[in-house]
Amino acid sequence: MGSSSRRDVLRAAAVGGVGLGLAALGTSGIAQATTQAATQAGTPSEAQGERPPHEQGGARGPKIGILLYEGFSVLDPTGPAEVLSRLPNATVTMIAERPGLVRSDTGDVALFADRPIAAVRDLDVLLVPGGSEKAVLRVFDNARLMDWIRRTHERTKWTTSVCTGSMILGKAGLLKGLRATTYWAGKEYLESLGATYVKARYVRDGKIITSAGVSAGQDMALYLASQLADDRTAQAIQLGIEYDPHPPFDTGSPDKADPELRALALKLLADSQV
Repeated sequence: MGSSSRRDVLRAAAVGGVGLGLAALGTSGIAQATTQAATQAGTPSEAQGERPPHEQGGARGPKIGILLYEGFSVLDPTGPAEVLSRLPNATVTMIAERPGLVRSDTGDVALFADRPIAAVRDLDVLLVPGGSEKAVLRVFDNARLMDWIRRTHERTKWTTSVCTGSMILGKAGLLKGLRATTYWAGKEYLESLGATYVKARYVRDGKIITSAGVSAGQDMALYLASQLADDRTAQAIQLGIEYDPHPPFDTGSPDKADPELRALALKLLADSQV
Protein backbone atom coordinates (compact mmCIF):
# COMPACT_ATOMS: atom_id res chain seq x y z
CA MET A 1 0.00 0.00 0.00
CA GLY A 2 1.39 3.41 -0.99
CA SER A 3 2.16 6.09 1.58
CA SER A 4 -0.81 8.23 0.52
CA SER A 5 -3.14 5.24 0.89
CA ARG A 6 -1.76 4.51 4.35
CA ARG A 7 -2.36 8.13 5.34
CA ASP A 8 -5.98 7.86 4.18
CA VAL A 9 -6.51 4.81 6.37
CA LEU A 10 -4.92 6.48 9.38
CA ARG A 11 -7.01 9.62 8.93
CA ALA A 12 -10.14 7.48 8.81
CA ALA A 13 -9.06 5.65 11.95
CA ALA A 14 -8.47 8.95 13.74
CA VAL A 15 -12.15 9.90 13.32
CA GLY A 16 -13.38 6.43 14.19
CA GLY A 17 -13.99 5.22 10.65
CA VAL A 18 -11.46 2.50 9.87
CA GLY A 19 -14.04 0.44 8.04
CA LEU A 20 -15.20 3.43 5.99
CA GLY A 21 -11.60 4.35 5.19
CA LEU A 22 -10.83 0.85 3.91
CA ALA A 23 -14.01 0.80 1.88
CA ALA A 24 -13.14 4.17 0.36
CA LEU A 25 -9.87 2.77 -0.94
CA GLY A 26 -11.72 0.15 -3.00
CA THR A 27 -10.12 -2.28 -5.36
CA SER A 28 -9.01 0.47 -7.73
CA GLY A 29 -7.18 2.25 -4.90
CA ILE A 30 -5.41 -0.96 -3.93
CA ALA A 31 -4.45 -1.60 -7.54
CA GLN A 32 -3.10 1.94 -7.87
CA ALA A 33 -1.08 1.55 -4.68
CA THR A 34 0.35 -1.73 -5.97
CA THR A 35 1.37 -0.07 -9.24
CA GLN A 36 3.03 2.79 -7.36
CA ALA A 37 4.94 0.36 -5.17
CA ALA A 38 6.22 -1.51 -8.20
CA THR A 39 7.26 1.74 -9.86
CA GLN A 40 9.14 2.87 -6.75
CA ALA A 41 10.99 -0.43 -6.21
CA GLY A 42 14.70 -0.12 -5.54
CA THR A 43 17.23 -0.39 -8.33
CA PRO A 44 20.38 -2.54 -8.29
CA SER A 45 22.51 0.60 -7.85
CA GLU A 46 20.83 1.30 -4.52
CA ALA A 47 21.90 -2.14 -3.29
CA GLN A 48 25.47 -1.21 -4.12
CA GLY A 49 25.67 1.59 -1.59
CA GLU A 50 24.45 4.63 -3.50
CA ARG A 51 22.07 7.06 -1.86
CA PRO A 52 18.84 5.28 -0.90
CA PRO A 53 15.53 6.69 -2.15
CA HIS A 54 14.68 8.58 1.05
CA GLU A 55 17.94 10.55 0.82
CA GLN A 56 17.72 11.49 -2.83
CA GLY A 57 15.47 14.51 -2.33
CA GLY A 58 17.95 16.52 -0.26
CA ALA A 59 15.94 16.39 2.98
CA ARG A 60 16.12 19.50 5.14
CA GLY A 61 15.83 17.70 8.46
CA PRO A 62 18.39 15.90 10.61
CA LYS A 63 20.58 13.24 9.03
CA ILE A 64 20.54 10.22 11.33
CA GLY A 65 22.89 7.30 10.77
CA ILE A 66 22.52 3.97 12.54
CA LEU A 67 25.60 1.76 12.49
CA LEU A 68 25.08 -1.94 11.86
CA TYR A 69 27.62 -4.69 12.46
CA GLU A 70 27.34 -8.46 12.49
CA GLY A 71 25.81 -9.59 15.78
CA PHE A 72 23.81 -6.47 16.71
CA SER A 73 20.66 -6.85 18.84
CA VAL A 74 17.55 -6.35 16.69
CA LEU A 75 15.63 -3.83 18.80
CA ASP A 76 18.70 -1.65 19.41
CA PRO A 77 18.61 -0.06 15.93
CA THR A 78 14.99 -0.71 14.98
CA GLY A 79 13.34 0.74 18.11
CA PRO A 80 15.05 4.14 17.77
CA ALA A 81 14.60 4.04 13.98
CA GLU A 82 10.83 3.69 14.46
CA VAL A 83 10.84 6.85 16.59
CA LEU A 84 13.37 8.99 14.75
CA SER A 85 12.11 8.26 11.24
CA ARG A 86 8.85 10.01 12.21
CA LEU A 87 10.60 13.34 12.77
CA PRO A 88 9.62 15.89 10.11
CA ASN A 89 12.08 15.87 7.19
CA ALA A 90 14.47 13.50 8.95
CA THR A 91 16.41 10.81 7.13
CA VAL A 92 17.36 7.61 8.94
CA THR A 93 19.96 5.51 7.18
CA MET A 94 21.40 2.12 8.11
CA ILE A 95 25.18 2.13 7.67
CA ALA A 96 27.75 -0.67 7.78
CA GLU A 97 31.27 -1.39 6.59
CA ARG A 98 29.74 -2.65 3.35
CA PRO A 99 26.18 -2.19 2.05
CA GLY A 100 23.89 -5.18 2.18
CA LEU A 101 22.35 -7.50 4.72
CA VAL A 102 23.77 -7.53 8.25
CA ARG A 103 22.80 -10.37 10.60
CA SER A 104 21.60 -9.91 14.16
CA ASP A 105 23.04 -11.66 17.22
CA THR A 106 20.59 -14.57 16.92
CA GLY A 107 21.30 -15.05 13.24
CA ASP A 108 17.57 -15.19 12.54
CA VAL A 109 17.07 -11.58 11.44
CA ALA A 110 18.98 -9.31 9.07
CA LEU A 111 18.71 -5.61 8.32
CA PHE A 112 19.81 -3.95 5.09
CA ALA A 113 22.58 -1.38 5.31
CA ASP A 114 22.06 1.21 2.55
CA ARG A 115 25.40 2.98 2.85
CA PRO A 116 29.00 1.91 3.48
CA ILE A 117 30.95 3.86 6.08
CA ALA A 118 33.29 5.06 3.33
CA ALA A 119 30.38 6.96 1.76
CA VAL A 120 29.27 8.66 4.99
CA ARG A 121 31.11 11.68 6.30
CA ASP A 122 28.68 14.06 7.99
CA LEU A 123 25.80 13.05 10.26
CA ASP A 124 23.71 15.06 12.66
CA VAL A 125 23.13 11.95 14.74
CA LEU A 126 25.19 8.77 15.04
CA LEU A 127 23.58 5.82 16.80
CA VAL A 128 25.64 2.79 17.81
CA PRO A 129 23.57 -0.25 18.85
CA GLY A 130 24.64 -2.99 21.19
CA GLY A 131 25.12 -6.62 20.37
CA SER A 132 26.43 -9.92 21.62
CA GLU A 133 29.68 -10.02 23.57
CA LYS A 134 31.48 -11.61 20.61
CA ALA A 135 30.09 -8.99 18.25
CA VAL A 136 31.14 -6.05 20.42
CA LEU A 137 34.62 -7.50 20.85
CA ARG A 138 34.90 -7.84 17.05
CA VAL A 139 34.05 -4.16 16.72
CA PHE A 140 36.74 -3.35 19.31
CA ASP A 141 39.28 -5.13 17.09
CA ASN A 142 38.07 -3.45 13.90
CA ALA A 143 40.42 -0.47 13.63
CA ARG A 144 38.71 0.85 10.50
CA LEU A 145 35.28 0.89 12.13
CA MET A 146 36.50 2.35 15.41
CA ASP A 147 38.35 5.12 13.56
CA TRP A 148 35.20 5.90 11.57
CA ILE A 149 33.20 6.21 14.81
CA ARG A 150 35.76 8.63 16.25
CA ARG A 151 35.92 10.76 13.11
CA THR A 152 32.15 10.81 12.68
CA HIS A 153 31.68 11.79 16.34
CA GLU A 154 33.83 14.88 15.76
CA ARG A 155 31.20 16.24 13.35
CA THR A 156 27.93 15.05 14.91
CA LYS A 157 25.49 17.16 16.85
CA TRP A 158 24.56 14.07 18.82
CA THR A 159 26.34 10.75 19.33
CA THR A 160 24.17 8.06 20.87
CA SER A 161 24.21 4.41 21.82
CA VAL A 162 21.88 1.66 22.92
CA CYS A 163 22.74 -1.09 25.39
CA THR A 164 26.33 -2.35 24.99
CA GLY A 165 26.84 0.16 22.19
CA SER A 166 28.07 2.48 24.95
CA MET A 167 30.97 0.11 25.46
CA ILE A 168 31.93 0.66 21.82
CA LEU A 169 31.83 4.42 22.42
CA GLY A 170 33.88 3.89 25.56
CA LYS A 171 36.45 1.76 23.77
CA ALA A 172 36.71 4.52 21.14
CA GLY A 173 37.69 6.88 23.97
CA LEU A 174 34.55 8.98 23.77
CA LEU A 175 33.25 8.46 27.31
CA LYS A 176 36.29 9.29 29.43
CA GLY A 177 35.16 11.37 32.38
CA LEU A 178 31.54 11.34 31.22
CA ARG A 179 28.38 10.00 32.81
CA ALA A 180 26.89 7.12 30.86
CA THR A 181 24.77 4.01 31.12
CA THR A 182 24.69 0.59 29.50
CA TYR A 183 23.21 -2.89 29.84
CA TRP A 184 22.80 -3.70 33.54
CA ALA A 185 25.37 -6.52 33.51
CA GLY A 186 28.03 -4.27 31.98
CA LYS A 187 28.38 -1.63 34.70
CA GLU A 188 31.90 -2.57 35.82
CA TYR A 189 33.23 -2.91 32.30
CA LEU A 190 31.84 0.46 31.24
CA GLU A 191 33.55 2.07 34.21
CA SER A 192 36.83 0.36 33.26
CA LEU A 193 36.61 2.32 29.98
CA GLY A 194 36.64 5.62 31.85
CA ALA A 195 32.92 6.40 32.18
CA THR A 196 30.94 7.01 35.34
CA TYR A 197 28.05 4.54 35.30
CA VAL A 198 24.60 5.97 36.03
CA LYS A 199 21.64 3.68 36.61
CA ALA A 200 19.02 5.23 34.32
CA ARG A 201 17.07 4.44 31.16
CA TYR A 202 19.16 7.03 29.31
CA VAL A 203 21.87 9.48 30.27
CA ARG A 204 22.95 12.66 28.51
CA ASP A 205 26.39 14.17 29.03
CA GLY A 206 27.12 16.92 26.57
CA LYS A 207 26.24 15.76 23.08
CA ILE A 208 26.46 12.06 23.99
CA ILE A 209 23.33 10.17 25.00
CA THR A 210 23.65 6.56 26.11
CA SER A 211 20.78 4.25 26.96
CA ALA A 212 20.43 1.15 29.08
CA GLY A 213 19.63 -2.26 27.63
CA VAL A 214 17.77 -2.90 24.38
CA SER A 215 14.24 -1.52 25.00
CA ALA A 216 15.63 1.60 26.68
CA GLY A 217 16.73 2.76 23.24
CA GLN A 218 13.16 3.80 22.52
CA ASP A 219 13.11 6.03 25.61
CA MET A 220 16.40 7.55 24.54
CA ALA A 221 15.10 8.11 21.02
CA LEU A 222 12.02 9.95 22.27
CA TYR A 223 14.22 12.23 24.37
CA LEU A 224 16.47 12.79 21.34
CA ALA A 225 13.40 13.57 19.23
CA SER A 226 12.46 16.28 21.71
CA GLN A 227 15.93 17.80 21.30
CA LEU A 228 15.93 17.58 17.51
CA ALA A 229 12.41 19.02 17.30
CA ASP A 230 10.44 19.87 20.46
CA ASP A 231 8.55 18.17 23.28
CA ARG A 232 5.20 18.38 21.49
CA THR A 233 6.55 16.63 18.41
CA ALA A 234 8.16 13.91 20.53
CA GLN A 235 4.91 13.43 22.42
CA ALA A 236 3.01 13.12 19.15
CA ILE A 237 5.48 10.51 17.91
CA GLN A 238 5.06 8.54 21.13
CA LEU A 239 1.30 8.59 20.62
CA GLY A 240 1.64 7.82 16.92
CA ILE A 241 3.57 4.61 17.60
CA GLU A 242 1.40 3.91 20.69
CA TYR A 243 4.41 3.48 22.94
CA ASP A 244 2.67 2.96 26.27
CA PRO A 245 4.26 -0.20 27.70
CA HIS A 246 2.47 -2.26 30.31
CA PRO A 247 4.33 -5.59 30.34
CA PRO A 248 2.72 -8.64 31.96
CA PHE A 249 5.62 -8.95 34.40
CA ASP A 250 7.51 -6.49 36.57
CA THR A 251 11.02 -7.94 36.18
CA GLY A 252 12.50 -5.55 33.63
CA SER A 253 15.20 -4.30 35.98
CA PRO A 254 17.83 -6.34 37.86
CA ASP A 255 16.67 -4.61 41.03
CA LYS A 256 13.34 -6.41 40.66
CA ALA A 257 14.80 -9.88 40.09
CA ASP A 258 16.43 -12.44 42.34
CA PRO A 259 19.92 -13.77 41.56
CA GLU A 260 18.54 -16.94 39.95
CA LEU A 261 16.36 -14.94 37.56
CA ARG A 262 19.26 -12.64 36.65
CA ALA A 263 21.42 -15.66 35.90
CA LEU A 264 18.65 -17.21 33.79
CA ALA A 265 18.23 -13.96 31.85
CA LEU A 266 21.91 -13.89 30.94
CA LYS A 267 21.86 -17.59 30.03
CA LEU A 268 18.86 -17.18 27.73
CA LEU A 269 20.55 -14.30 25.95
CA ALA A 270 23.84 -16.19 25.58
CA ASP A 271 22.14 -19.37 24.39
CA SER A 272 20.17 -17.48 21.72
CA GLN A 273 23.23 -15.79 20.22
CA VAL A 274 25.33 -17.30 17.45
